[in-house]
Amino acid sequence: MTIRKAGDRGQASFGWLESKHTFSFGHYVDEKHMGFSDLRVINDDTVQAGEGFPSHSHRDMEIISYVLDGALEHKDSTGSGGVIRHGDVQRMSAGSGVTHSEFNGSRTEPVHFLQIWIQPAKKGIPASYEEKRFGIQDLSGKLRLIASPDGRDGSVTINQDARVYVALLGQGQELKHEFAAKRKGWVHVARGRVLVNGQELTTGDGAALADETSVSLAGGAASEVLLFDLRP
Repeated sequence: MTIRKAGDRGQASFGWLESKHTFSFGHYVDEKHMGFSDLRVINDDTVQAGEGFPSHSHRDMEIISYVLDGALEHKDSTGSGGVIRHGDVQRMSAGSGVTHSEFNGSRTEPVHFLQIWIQPAKKGIPASYEEKRFGIQDLSGKLRLIASPDGRDGSVTINQDARVYVALLGQGQELKHEFAAKRKGWVHVARGRVLVNGQELTTGDGAALADETSVSLAGGAASEVLLFDLRP
């Protein structure tokens, strides 16, 4: 297991946006951290009230947004859009090309969310959009599948052999995930403190897991954690 500390991430500050980059992104170029397996981006973004990303384009990327606090409003050239809040997940397959915008859905409060990019298994597919809403009860004390290649268990469907799980953990709660042979894993602590295979990670920390048969997650405080099960 290789730990990626929160303070070592790239950072961007534009007044209206504070962003922390787990992997190389934008003006933050880091050849040692270009992604992990098909996981290419984890951006930890806070957008101030009434602000956002104006219309811009993407191609050939599976883009997942997961809100931690506040409300995120999305509109795109497929005609899709909506507002998501804590526990909700949205997936946009950029495919052959899509234009979209993302704005804070509140005029008074900031929005804090994770934007995740996963490289697709096939390029040039039609662009599409999907969102699902998960309640706190769906995420508490379990690894809840939120994204998968087959939409299993009500997850959003992504164009890659990758699975994304979210768990809310309280003090002393412990979960375990088994990896199939040669699979890789990435853990991202969205908030709180978690023991990952016995090693402590705190808010913003990540961990790459290779050649591990399983991962254990033990809550050291009220925590929220994402787990990525990835191709070799």
